[in-house]
Amino acid sequence: MNLDDAQRLDAADPLRNLRELFQLPDGITYLDGNSLGALPKATPARVARAVEQEWGQGLIKSWNSAGWIDLPRRLGDRLAPWLGARPGEVLVADSTSVNLYKVLHAALQLQQGQRRIIVSERSNFPTDNYIAQSVVRAHGGELLLVDSPEDIPPLLDERCAVLMLTHVNYRTGRMHDMGLLTRWAQQAGALAVWDLAHSAGIVPVDLLGCAADFAIGCGYKYLNGGPGAPAFVWMHPRHEGQVFQPLTGWLGHAHPFDFDTEYLPAPGIQQYQCGTPPVLAMTALDTALDVYDAAQKLGGMRALRAKSLALTEAFMAAIDARVPEAVIHTPRDAAVRGSQVSLSLPEGVDGYAVMQALIARGVIGDFRAGVPELLRFGFAPLYNRFADAVHGAEVLADILATKAWQAPEFTNRNSVT
Repeated sequence: MNLDDAQRLDAADPLRNLRELFQLPDGITYLDGNSLGALPKATPARVARAVEQEWGQGLIKSWNSAGWIDLPRRLGDRLAPWLGARPGEVLVADSTSVNLYKVLHAALQLQQGQRRIIVSERSNFPTDNYIAQSVVRAHGGELLLVDSPEDIPPLLDERCAVLMLTHVNYRTGRMHDMGLLTRWAQQAGALAVWDLAHSAGIVPVDLLGCAADFAIGCGYKYLNGGPGAPAFVWMHPRHEGQVFQPLTGWLGHAHPFDFDTEYLPAPGIQQYQCGTPPVLAMTALDTALDVYDAAQKLGGMRALRAKSLALTEAFMAAIDARVPEAVIHTPRDAAVRGSQVSLSLPEGVDGYAVMQALIARGVIGDFRAGVPELLRFGFAPLYNRFADAVHGAEVLADILATKAWQAPEFTNRNSVT
């Protein structure tokens, strides 16, 4: 595929007009929606209204008049259909790490001390494994990490309490079979906890259909809620009333404004709220979800998934043709691929410097240390084009051919990579 081919595909793309809903800088090819989504054009004015009118004029009255107090539930209801959940089952609150802490504690409580092992992947996003380490220390348990998804089934035995996985692996973009692994875990008597950080809004998710036990995820990647956007949490309704999450904050109380001295958990997912919701951040996420309303009218998740797979396929083909020395670590099989492409470069090529050279040329992806070092390119079908895929591969090929990455300014590592 050349640039002319890509532009013809873009012209025929039924989702092409969604790109106009985003503020994308001229001269930038943004391929990092798997780390931070782009800014929806409507967000600045909506947040400004929340600041100037709701806060500035409404003051404390806006908890009622502007519906601030209902934001966690209202946003959860908006997210629910994209997660295969029902209204009233999803809550937007806190961060991914905090919500994972809550649900892992709850899951181990459900096991009543009879099982204390959490199984996960060594390549899981570090915060998930760090939180799991904290939880098993508190419960006297153990975290077992596998190097390959194929190593999971033997560990699903009578000792396993929880299988904790990120649906789409943050390093490789490999997508787990949520239904199959949930079923295997539950057949062994374990519970299934899923991190949807790289799934929400970008790949099909059916939490109820898979009968998962708990799920969490963030709002700032493909959902475009802004840096540090609030996260979400889901619990299967069958667990309601059987277990309580450990962070018993006041807004998780059944009657928070009764100001009782004793904690009485709210029913259902509401008890997973801890403190006061960050209204401005939630307002930004609420506005970002309007884009998904527009996408729903153009085919919804089916259309987004089809374009996502086509974009990643086009990028991999462009890399194969232009950068044959690169090793692609993302699955070629569409059934197990998320919406990113991760690749490594030959020994002696500094992947971090290459990514900095790409960014300097206006192609933004990101770099992840480890073995191997990976360059990641995330494709968001709401705003990415086939021309972005081809252009990104062309610029990468030129940087490697000219060794532009060896310039000294590209070797000094920033705090955020």
